[in-house]
Amino acid sequence: MKELLKRYSVHMILVTLGGILTFVAYREVVDLYILTVLMFMGVNIILSTSLNLVNGNMGEFSCGHAGFMCVGAYVSSVLGVWLFADSKVFGPPVLSPDLALYAFPLLIIAGGVVAALAGLLVAIPSYKTRGDYLAIITIAANYIVISAIENLGVIGGSRGFMGMKGVVSSMEDTVSLPWMPIWVFAFTIFCVWVIRRYVSSTFGKGVNAICQDEVAAEIMSVNTNKMKTITFMVSSGLAGIAGGLFAYIVGYVNPGTFNILKSTEVLVMVYLGGMASLSGAVLSAVIFTLLVELLRPLQIIKWIVIPLLLIIVMQFRPEGIMGNRELSDVFPWLKRFYRFK
Repeated sequence: MKELLKRYSVHMILVTLGGILTFVAYREVVDLYILTVLMFMGVNIILSTSLNLVNGNMGEFSCGHAGFMCVGAYVSSVLGVWLFADSKVFGPPVLSPDLALYAFPLLIIAGGVVAALAGLLVAIPSYKTRGDYLAIITIAANYIVISAIENLGVIGGSRGFMGMKGVVSSMEDTVSLPWMPIWVFAFTIFCVWVIRRYVSSTFGKGVNAICQDEVAAEIMSVNTNKMKTITFMVSSGLAGIAGGLFAYIVGYVNPGTFNILKSTEVLVMVYLGGMASLSGAVLSAVIFTLLVELLRPLQIIKWIVIPLLLIIVMQFRPEGIMGNRELSDVFPWLKRFYRFK
């Protein structure tokens, strides 16, 4: 009964937060800029927590997370525009635009599924490589994805692809609500929940065993290759979901957006928050998003200030903000509502 009450309390809190966000967006209590920053914050939370699954919980070193984000962004965008929008590339919509509202979650999930399949580019070589060698492979995978899309002229190539705003407008015309903030909030909660359930499961304990000592894990009959494959695919799939949301928030995607600098941003969030800490990954994503916006007037100088702050953090707190702990470890009273471990 107590566990049921805890879960009920969490659900009520999430529903309340979602309702507040919907009301604020619908009544235009805050301007579009603040609302956009909040949506980018949700996207960064998904990216940070998903990469932390590989770099933190599994102990690998992936540096090409933006490549999978790119796959999800393009797959979700192309499907949405082809099915529900009138565009110069595909012509009239295949289906009625009124159906866009109900199909939108499927579009985002489809991008995540294709991104998960692309994660096999990293998962298979990871069987025999670790550390710096795996980092090189993931960077190569990032450039493979970008180069492939740049040479696909049917979807704009290096010029980029647009038309997603038409899909968003169709959703808002069907039911007059600010659907993008709602979907970003829902998918952010969903992705964090998936990762928490994954790392706290029996299977997830095997992933943590790989991080501690892969050879010892194999001796204890842990199928390390299977776990690496599934973990890489889950991480890549969630990055694809983040990419799809990003594409519909901006309304335009360009392969250059998902270069090595974007992957570096995600790495900064992971190591700033603390390895193998879900709470740390969420907090660092929030802090990083706010920091980027506060330093935006500095333009290019902000990419000097942000790495400098990371260096300072690594000097005085190398384990990151949370280290290997969760918020429930720092504030035990949170265990009444939700237990991370």
